[in-house]
Amino acid sequence: MQATSKDQSLQSFIDSKPDLVEHFFNTTTSPHVSGRVVAVPIPAEWSNWREEQRAWRETAILFDQSHHMPEMFLSGPDAQKLLSRIGVNSLANIAPNKARQFVGCNPAGEMIGECILYCHSPTEFELVSGMHFQNWIHYQAVAGRYDVKLTRDLATADNPGERIKFRFGIDGPNAEKIFADVVEGEVPSIPFFNTARVKIAGCDVLALRHGMAGHKGVELSGAYRDGPAVVAALLAAGSRHGLRRGGTTAYFSASAESGWAGYPVPAVYTHEALHPYREWLTAASWETRVQLGGSFRSKRIEDYYVTPYDMGYDRLVKFDHDFIGRDALEAMSENPRRTGVSLLWNKDDLGRLFQSNFEPGLGTKALNLPVVHYSFQQYDEVRLNDNLVGLATRTLYSDNEREIISLAMIDRAYARVGTEVTLIWGEAEGGSRKLNVERHRQTEVRATVAPKPYASAVRRLKTETLA
Repeated sequence: MQATSKDQSLQSFIDSKPDLVEHFFNTTTSPHVSGRVVAVPIPAEWSNWREEQRAWRETAILFDQSHHMPEMFLSGPDAQKLLSRIGVNSLANIAPNKARQFVGCNPAGEMIGECILYCHSPTEFELVSGMHFQNWIHYQAVAGRYDVKLTRDLATADNPGERIKFRFGIDGPNAEKIFADVVEGEVPSIPFFNTARVKIAGCDVLALRHGMAGHKGVELSGAYRDGPAVVAALLAAGSRHGLRRGGTTAYFSASAESGWAGYPVPAVYTHEALHPYREWLTAASWETRVQLGGSFRSKRIEDYYVTPYDMGYDRLVKFDHDFIGRDALEAMSENPRRTGVSLLWNKDDLGRLFQSNFEPGLGTKALNLPVVHYSFQQYDEVRLNDNLVGLATRTLYSDNEREIISLAMIDRAYARVGTEVTLIWGEAEGGSRKLNVERHRQTEVRATVAPKPYASAVRRLKTETLA
């Protein structure tokens, strides 16, 4: 990540682009495996994605998450001090066997990224996912001369070696039974977003209580070499409980119900205070591979930045510590502009969009199910009475809900459940030059504001267990 005298930096990359938004909108491919074809040893479907989706609602699903998420291991006497300086979250009560959804911002309170933070001891932490955020943490550790040791483990597509850890997720109404059957010895009771160490197939495994589908699911991790033995044990136990294996197609559609919007544009490209960071990052970083898309188009990259309040992360922002962006977020907290919602697409309009593919002339942007959005960082205009009132990001289909759902950030004055809005679908002027975008015409889709997460079981799990 760190630029040397021989490397082109992120800053020099930015300086070489007359129009950064135009570049990101037309010429880049997704840095994430969810948006490009790469050699990852997980099939798109083990059976078919519809039944794999239904498994997390009706029986149980097993996902292999060992390849698509980068990881960072942080240890040393200054580890918690560093993380507290970076995260908007309070770490006052962080302790071994606890985890957090961890969010970080620039000095203006705009998000750089998020990840899952595990606390293994007062001086040992593990951070999973969030490549842009991990780069930021890495830089802060170096620039601030914190007394920490830092190890990066990149996703398989960017990693010529073997991963350090396997990571599997099981979820669904029968997930708890499968976990109980597979654990050797006493089965621990694990509160939501807490961890416990267990033995499975003779292997040491860390279990995180985590449920994307609103059930008592677990995310399991351990030494990569033990992965095959753990999977075999899960499949054997799961055969009695209707366990299905889930492929990448179903996995990357799960946020339709869980409400996780993921990877916004990292707010690092323009603020003068971040110039040293941009000089530190190389031009090979993920930050040079942003892939913009959608109906919202601005000449300013700053218009694609978001805040934790925009994402609906109000509950995560705590002002009990000094962190980067605190002053800006404290000022915003008095009157946040937007919040996170789900948008349910109008079914009559959906019929019209599908029909356009069977009529002469240019059709509307194709709806590829279940992952409907077509750009890694997609921003679609959401309008009410012809006024821009928000932006939609991920758009996905849930076979469980029989809905196409957009995860969106809406002005709070219009975020009431049941409000009817209009989403602008497709890109202007026939579409961008992205290779994965066919020529199409832009159109309007009626949508209705709904809760986020949309699945009621997920909402109940989060509101009952998270402070």
